[in-house]
Amino acid sequence: MKAIVSTQYGSPDVMKLGEVDKPEVADDAVLVRVRATSVNPHDWHSLRGEPYIMRMGEGLRRPKRTVLGIDAAGVVDAVGKDVTELHPGDEVFGVRSGAFAEYVSGHNFVPKPVGLTFEQAAAVPVAGLTALQGVRDKGGVQPGQRVLIYGAGGGVGSFAVQIAKALGANVTGVTSTGNVEMIRSLGADEVIDYTREDFTRRGQPYDVILDIGAKRPLLKLRRGLAPDGTLVLVGGSRGNWIGPIARALGALVMSRFANQTLRPFMSDVNTDDLLTLKELIETGKVRPVIDRTYPLSETAEAVRYLETGQARGKVVITV
Repeated sequence: MKAIVSTQYGSPDVMKLGEVDKPEVADDAVLVRVRATSVNPHDWHSLRGEPYIMRMGEGLRRPKRTVLGIDAAGVVDAVGKDVTELHPGDEVFGVRSGAFAEYVSGHNFVPKPVGLTFEQAAAVPVAGLTALQGVRDKGGVQPGQRVLIYGAGGGVGSFAVQIAKALGANVTGVTSTGNVEMIRSLGADEVIDYTREDFTRRGQPYDVILDIGAKRPLLKLRRGLAPDGTLVLVGGSRGNWIGPIARALGALVMSRFANQTLRPFMSDVNTDDLLTLKELIETGKVRPVIDRTYPLSETAEAVRYLETGQARGKVVITV
């Protein structure tokens, strides 16, 4: 099968279209003919092997996994003998490594939301799960709370704004000038253009702040947080050695000496939350936002574009 292969760490230039073996199907898994996938920060971190501490598990000198990509939407081609919920021909979406390819095999797949294209469905899994768990579980967002999403214009942020609204919060999105109208269209009660205004000078503090991508220092974020508020940290800085670990440790130390709660966070892949996202989409409470779409042969360009930090919503790849 065709796949995007990278046999060494480096820039997107090392990604090449090649041929690899079609994956086998485990007893508890399904084989999916991929129709679309999307790019996540995890992909370019894995591609570059940065922060370097990742290489302890991914391969010290060269990557163990040569096909990247973790979001997938497509059609079930075959099922393992223990699978009863899905059948060949079903349209599905989910998460599995090796998704920059024509086929992928795994068990974290559920029926595709009704009304979505494969491209739209492929934009949902990792970004949607991260937003859902960050807002609902780590943030503990409740109706009527003031919630700020810093980095609202990206893949996770665009979902987080909508999920916080669905939970009944008063939502403020912080983004760049070009994304202001898009964030308003997603239902944000207020939108702050960070190039023109500092959200900490708004006066009234926020009950929950979701900081996506480590754009601001922790101390500055805390200034905008209520005395007993919660700061959820999604992702981290791009340091070559330990990256987000230093920021996470700093947050945990600060939490020990303050009433505010600072929570570093990584999402967990599970089918229950994929089904929750499916329901939110089908009831009209959440919709994916797609910036650009590339063919599989141009995956390197898609990754390169995401690395610029300018993407509005998700970057999708058709297969």
